[in-house]
Amino acid sequence: MIAPYQQADHGKALWQVINSHGSYVLVWLAMIALWQVAWWLALPLAFVAAGLLVRIFIVSHDCGHGSFSRSRTVNSVLGFVSGVLTFVPFRHWTSEHAEHHRTSGDLDRRGVGDIWTMTLDEYVHASRTRRVLYWLSRNPFILFVLAPLPIFLVYQRFATKGVPWRDRMSVWATNVAIVAMIAGMIWAVGLVPYLVLQGTATLVSCAAGMWLFYVQHQHEDAYWRRTGEWNYTAAALVGSSFYRLPRLLQWFTGNIGFHHIHHLDSRIPNYHLEECHRSQPLFQRVKSMGLRQSWRAASLVLWDEARGKLVDFREARRVRLQRAAAA
Repeated sequence: MIAPYQQADHGKALWQVINSHGSYVLVWLAMIALWQVAWWLALPLAFVAAGLLVRIFIVSHDCGHGSFSRSRTVNSVLGFVSGVLTFVPFRHWTSEHAEHHRTSGDLDRRGVGDIWTMTLDEYVHASRTRRVLYWLSRNPFILFVLAPLPIFLVYQRFATKGVPWRDRMSVWATNVAIVAMIAGMIWAVGLVPYLVLQGTATLVSCAAGMWLFYVQHQHEDAYWRRTGEWNYTAAALVGSSFYRLPRLLQWFTGNIGFHHIHHLDSRIPNYHLEECHRSQPLFQRVKSMGLRQSWRAASLVLWDEARGKLVDFREARRVRLQRAAAA
């Protein structure tokens, strides 16, 4: 069913690089020119640059899966360059993301490349300190406003303990390239313009990226099972969301809203995801989620194993009070 869509297309890949990376360069040239007139004319374009950074990240993401191009060299070079632009070490992030694909939805293999998720029972029986830390980690303001920049600009500058030396080298090489890029941009456009424009674009793109990654697996009827019951296909088609976005947002996010297809087979490049989705009634019957419905996902934070659904903190308080009364 999905085999026809696994093959990379050089023409589509090249066009995506042109309209993503090329557009990003053009937007930067326009911002620099407008800044000379007035800063408030240039600032709105920083939000366009943010959208393009999300799209560039999706290109890097596909390169990591080896799906963007049929050439391993192209995937490696383009992935690295895209990683520098988005402040993410390509090879190191790719390794962790591959683990996410291998374990997504497996309760016994949580913790690598995913968002910290506790079960309802774990939360109810946790210490007060651990419950507070978890609440903070799932607070929308912290998760989508305060956390993205430190995660992308600071956390990604360090290799995870125990990773292979190639992944560690990827982090170091990316850091060196990022410093060179920043120095070059400050020399070319000035410190204040660069910090304002790049800062805005990076903050918005990182927040958008965090939101996308969150809603892709955090919805009411998500999929979490213990290892013995876990099924890869079910984790993809049930545990990964079909996020219906307006056409413009779908373009900026590189079709990643068809996340159920992507998790079913990561060898399908992003420019084939929608076509693959439309090819089979089975995929179209996957439960979808629009922008309005997705806001509720921010409040769904704990997996209730008994009912097989994500619940909010109010449900956790209700359960704790019930158990305290019974005791």
